[in-house]
Amino acid sequence: MRHRYNWNDITYFLAVARERSLVRAAEKLRVDHTTVSRRIRELETRLNASLFTRSKTGFKLTETGYRLLRYAEGMEAQANAIAEEIGITGADASGSVRIATMEGLGSFYLTQCLPDLRSRHPSIQIDLITDSLLLDLSRREADLFVTFSKPTGRRLSIRKIGEFKVSLFAARDYLDRQGVPTSIAALNDHVFIDFIDELVQVSENRWLSDIFRPHHLAFRSTSLVAQYMSVCNGQGIAMLPSFIAAGNRDLVPILPKLFAVRDIWLSAHEDFLHVARIKAVMAFLETRVNQDKDLLMPGVAPGTP
Repeated sequence: MRHRYNWNDITYFLAVARERSLVRAAEKLRVDHTTVSRRIRELETRLNASLFTRSKTGFKLTETGYRLLRYAEGMEAQANAIAEEIGITGADASGSVRIATMEGLGSFYLTQCLPDLRSRHPSIQIDLITDSLLLDLSRREADLFVTFSKPTGRRLSIRKIGEFKVSLFAARDYLDRQGVPTSIAALNDHVFIDFIDELVQVSENRWLSDIFRPHHLAFRSTSLVAQYMSVCNGQGIAMLPSFIAAGNRDLVPILPKLFAVRDIWLSAHEDFLHVARIKAVMAFLETRVNQDKDLLMPGVAPGTP
């Protein structure tokens, strides 16, 4: 049976779709980048369709490219299934995985996990994007979302993989100057660090208002990293996730019985669930979050609201 295209060109298409670069795709396939370019042009000619748009930032799938991706990954899955069925041991999961997440969760927690992931899967490259609001998982602009707000979208696999605690912290220097508040009423005598309320795009970021509405604000920022640095510099009290505060012994918990809890959601497009590298990273993250309960939810009994 004759086909209008070469099946082998689907391998090149998948590599460029995932790496978003001819050079990186060529490195993964161990060929010259001119070969990848030629095979992509040949596939587009045979299918009479444009599969990518080219720009300075790399290769991006067109609408037709997105449709082909679904079938191409299905072909890949079937090819792998054949190898597994007849007893061929497959290679380790490999390729790039693009994770979109919030700034604090990515910078202070996921980056701590990556060395362990690398040791388990040395052939997987992680691209971490900490501005997830700019991306649409339904359109495959990222492979995975790790968020503390539940995503919405078409044909997404979404599951809660854990929780983390958010509570009040201040630097020792600040407390030496201003004193340690020992009651909620005493908090009114202190200054706070918070998000800029009118610019908060994810309602779950409004965690300070869950427990207290401060009278005095010293500093506000859309960046959780900036808030953390402000607390460390003794500018005031802030609500910080446990995984951030745990790395700084100079930060002192304030009224530890006052805290908020946020969920951790892991999401992927349904069409990616069979891809080996996606499966490997998802399994790793779910296991790691479960193992890190003492870091993420210190001092909180299971089932505490």
